[in-house]
Order: sequence, then structure tokens, then C-alpha cells
Amino acid sequence: MRSQQTASHWAVDRGPQPGPAAALDARTLREAFSCFPSGVIAVCGLTDGGPTGMAVSSFTSVSLEPPMVSVCMQLSSKTWPRLRDLPRLGLSVLGEDQGSVCSALAGPENDRFTEVGWEAGEDGPVFLHGAVTWYSCTLRAEVPAGDHCIALLEIDRLWSRPAEPLVFHGSRFRRLESHEPTAGLVTAGSSTS
Repeated sequence: MRSQQTASHWAVDRGPQPGPAAALDARTLREAFSCFPSGVIAVCGLTDGGPTGMAVSSFTSVSLEPPMVSVCMQLSSKTWPRLRDLPRLGLSVLGEDQGSVCSALAGPENDRFTEVGWEAGEDGPVFLHGAVTWYSCTLRAEVPAGDHCIALLEIDRLWSRPAEPLVFHGSRFRRLESHEPTAGLVTAGSSTS
């Protein structure tokens, strides 16, 4: 016969729990969304002979076959309409020391590339120097999603180097920290039985 776990047993072991939000307004949602760490991606291309780009933190791998990723764009963006019709877009995964690059890409459009090293690839994707990974992509679809659209991008080529990415968490830039597993802890792929 199996023993049953009691509610009081779980109450002792649960640890701190999130509290209910007073409202689902924009400020509360931003605070809640900022609890999830994410990388920072620059989405860039050549327009009118020069670089155009923006920083996004809503990047997700989607598919291995075909190789696809997604990024989310605000419908109010003035930059995305200039990028969406380009034959190729460059996605640069920013490195841990590129917080200033992200800030520049979030600033006034005319000043975004003044202090940022970049190069253009074939068919116009723009890649940022110092990034961890470059993806050359083609826009395949846009899906409406509230006040954003989800852009589905097929990867044509990629370049990568062993380095740590820039992380955005709690509304600020952070660095990854490596922790060695502690003896006795269960790690991914291991079993306790």
C-alpha cells in the first residue's frame, strides 16, 4: 500500500511562493515578465545604404528542420517596417560586454550605429562585431499577437564563437555565472533510483 502525502507535509517543503498581483496592468506585467531572464538580440539590415536595427529580448528557437527562430516586435515600432521587407536580416546574439551596444540600439535611430562596429553580409544582413552568434535569416511569416507580432525567421547561415551572452533580467543587464554541481544533487540526465 502506498503512503499518501499530506497537505501539511507539502506546506513545510514548498519554500517562498509568489503572491497574487493586484492588477494586470502594464506596469505589473512588465515587472512579472522581467523575472524571466533572456538574451539580447540585435535585428539589423541594410536600408538606404546604411545599417538599420533594433534590440529585442524576445528571441526563441522554433525549429531544427527547417532551422527557424522567432522574435517579437511591437506594433508601434518604427524600425520593424523598414526591416521586414529586406531579403535577409542579420541577428546578432549580443555578448556579455555589449550592454552599451544594446542601449545604443534602443536609442534614437540616427545614433544607433555611431559607436557600434558592424559589417554587412550578402543580400544585406547586418552583423554586430563582438556578438556571440550571427544568424542570416529570411522572414517567413508574421503572426499577430496582441500589441506585438511574432516574426518567424528561417536561418540561412550562422556563425558562432565560444563566449558568454548578454543577459537581461530584472530590467537590467547581467552576466551568467557558472556553478559546479554540488555532490549529491540530481543533475539533468541522472537518476536517483
